[in-house]
Amino acid sequence: MLCKTTERPFDDKDWAFEIKWDGYRAIADIRNVNIQLYSRNGLDFSTSFKKIADALKIQTHEMILDGEIVAYDDKGKPNFQWLQRIGEQHIDLVLIYQVFDLLWLNGHSTENLSYLQRKELLKEALVQNEIIQYHDHILHKGKDFFQAAEDMGLEGIIAKKQDSTYKENMRSSEWLKIKVHKSDEAVISGFTEPRGSRKHFGSLILGKYLEDELVFCGHTGTGFTDKLLRDLYQKMQPLVVKESAFKVTPKTNSKATWLDPELVAEIKFSELTADYIYRHPVFLRLREDIDPLDVKFATDLPDKKTKMESKTPKKAPEKDQVKKIGKQQVTLTNQNKLYFPEDGITKGDVVDYYQRISKFILPHLRNRPQSLNRFPNGIGGLSFYQKDADEHTPDWVTLQKVFSESNDKYLDYIICNDKETLAYLNNLGCIELNIWTSRVQKAEFPDYLVLDLDPSEKNTFEDVIETALSVKEVLDGVGISGYPKTSGSSGIHVYIPMGGKYTYDQVKDFGHLLMQLVQEKLPDLTTLERSLQKRDKKKIYLDYLQNRRAQTLASVYSIRPKGGAPVSAPLEWTEVKKGLRPTDFNIFNIVERLKEKGDLFKPVLGKGIDLLKVLSNFENQSDL
Repeated sequence: MLCKTTERPFDDKDWAFEIKWDGYRAIADIRNVNIQLYSRNGLDFSTSFKKIADALKIQTHEMILDGEIVAYDDKGKPNFQWLQRIGEQHIDLVLIYQVFDLLWLNGHSTENLSYLQRKELLKEALVQNEIIQYHDHILHKGKDFFQAAEDMGLEGIIAKKQDSTYKENMRSSEWLKIKVHKSDEAVISGFTEPRGSRKHFGSLILGKYLEDELVFCGHTGTGFTDKLLRDLYQKMQPLVVKESAFKVTPKTNSKATWLDPELVAEIKFSELTADYIYRHPVFLRLREDIDPLDVKFATDLPDKKTKMESKTPKKAPEKDQVKKIGKQQVTLTNQNKLYFPEDGITKGDVVDYYQRISKFILPHLRNRPQSLNRFPNGIGGLSFYQKDADEHTPDWVTLQKVFSESNDKYLDYIICNDKETLAYLNNLGCIELNIWTSRVQKAEFPDYLVLDLDPSEKNTFEDVIETALSVKEVLDGVGISGYPKTSGSSGIHVYIPMGGKYTYDQVKDFGHLLMQLVQEKLPDLTTLERSLQKRDKKKIYLDYLQNRRAQTLASVYSIRPKGGAPVSAPLEWTEVKKGLRPTDFNIFNIVERLKEKGDLFKPVLGKGIDLLKVLSNFENQSDL
């Protein structure tokens, strides 16, 4: 029995709720000596998951079970990637078969019994051990259960009608999956040529069946490690064909190689458009347990859309705009889309704001790698981070290859040095611009040190102001000029020019020393405790760890994705006083402020302090 999808959790006295496991769906037939364990599409699991097949031998009843094979990582969380490591040498995974339904018991089918009746029989009949476990449920309270699943980092929940019978091979509205993040399956129908230094392939061409016809539903070039690119390319080679499997062959942005549609990819995405295209799809993994012919759009999807559209007046589709910006023709899409619904601020307003202040912000962005925080549907929609530029990036956008230790590969970071790239990033949904503290020419030597004053839940902004003034006292005491700015959220950042002369570790350690002195001045108000769980909720966190390599902060003059469209704005120290609010500076007034005061942050890019001289000043102070 299969699930339909619904968007939001709900409470209902007629429904039960289970965890949605991130694993392989598996049927266990233990009606005779030869135990069978197989996937939805009949793939034999008894060899690859021999540990589970063997553990099922302890059962005392003849049964057919439905459940999920789940692998747990070293932190005790379900982990699909670990599950796919089956077969690797010396890998001893923690595997559990989470059994959630009973289809047969001691010579009788149980499929016509209600969900609750089947669960009651299953709980009584199943012999549990460390590998075979009964998967429990809760009644009525789907919203709280969904929140708990999200807090635990799980995939989502399944809602099941309490009186529902078991309908084999049917996608029923009596079983509903509710995911924390939108994800779906699509058939890999081809791939495009790689660009630049990328190897093997550029993006996967995705399809999905609508009734009996394979239709194009987008392509994805993100979510791949170098190893995954290589392994997937090798798996695709035997499937290469001359013609596409689509009735209408889609246009691709580079040469396409077509495949027999036999591989299934799981993707996450931001939304599904009316013409069945996934927006911002990211590859998650292959699903070898799913038959590609089962990868279908729900046939009632168009009808639902028609009903929704009939309730609202139809608008003509908004045309893309092509504007000459700088030296390039830049395509701008959906400029009337509301990015800040309560403030009436559109995507076009965001693009226009950054163009108007480009001469002020570009010197602070120039030659710095960016981590893109994209909000394609505005601040109320799904957002996601992207470091690696995808293959759709125009040729005129500057890319810099930087090795990422966390990703264990080189990433193509976007470098924003001109107005056209700025507009391109805004059009991608980059409301804020998050940059490194160093430039690519001196990637290991930051230009400035950042002291981040981060309030906890019960702090007021006046607490932040008091802390910022204590930072100034410490800096004044050793002859350092610091430059404050609002974070655009709830804190204040103080920048100290370092001139690209010192390593990240030297800058970070110096920041730690400064924050220790601030903490000594305000022991009851501030803390250096990094852990949120251990941190006092009444204390401001003195964060000096923003000064590690590859850390990013919202650039000065960045809009922040919060109500009111606040901007991270430079301050004069005389403005850091009672009455200042973090929302005082926003998209509506920052341009006039820049006309009046100019770039207050220009000195941050200056030659920097003499660290040895400053440290000697510390030693000369009698109270240190």
